[in-house]
Amino acid sequence: MSLNYDIGVVGLAVMGQNLILNMNDHGIKVVAYNRSQDKVESFINGPAKGTNIVGATSLEDMVAKLATPRKVFLMVRAGEVVDSFIEQLLPLLDKGDIIIDGGNSNYVDTNRRTKYLEEKGILYVGSGVSGGEEGARNGPSIMPGGNPEAWKSVAPILQAIAAKTPDGHPCCDWVGRDGAGHFVKMVHNGIEYGDMQLICEAYHFLSEYVDIDHDQLAEVFSQWNQTELDSYLVQITADILKFKDEDGSPLVTKILDTAGQKGTGKWTGINALDFGVPLTLITESVFMRCVSALKQQRLEAEKVFGNIHPPVKEKLSFAQAGELIEHVRKALLAAKIISYAQGFMLMKTASDEFGWDINLGNTALLWREGCIIRSKFLQDIKNAFDKKPNLNFLGLDSYFRDILVACLPSWRKICMLSIEHGIPVPCMAAGLQFLDSYTLGKLPANLLQAQRDYFGAHTYQRVDRPLDEVFHTNWTGTGGDVSATKYDV
Repeated sequence: MSLNYDIGVVGLAVMGQNLILNMNDHGIKVVAYNRSQDKVESFINGPAKGTNIVGATSLEDMVAKLATPRKVFLMVRAGEVVDSFIEQLLPLLDKGDIIIDGGNSNYVDTNRRTKYLEEKGILYVGSGVSGGEEGARNGPSIMPGGNPEAWKSVAPILQAIAAKTPDGHPCCDWVGRDGAGHFVKMVHNGIEYGDMQLICEAYHFLSEYVDIDHDQLAEVFSQWNQTELDSYLVQITADILKFKDEDGSPLVTKILDTAGQKGTGKWTGINALDFGVPLTLITESVFMRCVSALKQQRLEAEKVFGNIHPPVKEKLSFAQAGELIEHVRKALLAAKIISYAQGFMLMKTASDEFGWDINLGNTALLWREGCIIRSKFLQDIKNAFDKKPNLNFLGLDSYFRDILVACLPSWRKICMLSIEHGIPVPCMAAGLQFLDSYTLGKLPANLLQAQRDYFGAHTYQRVDRPLDEVFHTNWTGTGGDVSATKYDV
């Protein structure tokens, strides 16, 4: 048997198997390994039968079959399992060999692993992979980071299997050092949380305000997908809404309204707080999944508070609702832009903090195809950062500014109607409140800072004095003149 296989893949769950089959389609010679040997045999004799894929009976067997520099792709559960495989692989690898982690690892772990393995002469790549099972099989979005010396060796493989834009550009490029790739994937998932919640809010509002059935709702989303909202998530929403159960009723209405989560959205919110980035919309989407999980508590609370929600007295007919439906579309579009804008603010802040030098325009292009948040206006995001690479807020680009301004009246109308009738739209409202706050030159934080100085002597700055001067006032006459801390924002 030839001992010059291109890459070994560890982990034969659905994502791992589909990535291997994708690699085989592109002429890449793969060795497949799983801790459970029966999974290896089932894969080789099943989906991989008739291909050039071979199985390995052990990590030693897998590594022995690889050409140098050896490349091992880990598709295993994030956390301790990754560290365990790294330790098992270390004695088997030589200087210059490469380990790739394609799972949803925390970027902090990837920072640590990159440095740890660099000290041992091993090149480490932490790569986000998005697109689910279908993407893994037919072309995912891939976001590699880690040790840059590894890129020239792994680029031909990763770019071959990645999704391609209409002009043939692979949705895979080097993101940055250390944990940059996994950080970008984390933010991708945070935007995904926000996008999904916004769509759910639009669906809920229309269901409550319009006499509309699910086939008509599916048609609305299909039409929206022909506009600036053209995206994978809007497309699949239309598919879901028209899907029928065995009895002919919409299947979606029978699904329990409690949402799960795997943690990457939560990580996005935590990092936003750590970096001081106002990721309000995305973080609210995480909290809404938490609220949805409290099903029994919500049912109990509804008995007490249910009658305080002023009902929509007379729903609009579908024929009458055209103008309102357009207002909802514009509100969804504007809030969606804010979701992406906040995500890019977080990536820019982290890139500046760690010196990753993330190309934000190229990152948008990585998501143009293959991934869950792929959408038409990602090309417009790339154009915005091409014009101004250091752009702080996407809404300041002329293309997105014009959309936000045009959508604002509709956005405000939907949020006001929702509040009036007790229809929760927390993410739409959070996006609007963020824009109102971010674009206002004067906020009431002057009073907040006075409060902090009053009870904690935390000091403040003055608008009529240089900003490097800080002040403390003895507000009560008994508090003294000693300040508690250096002024900080």
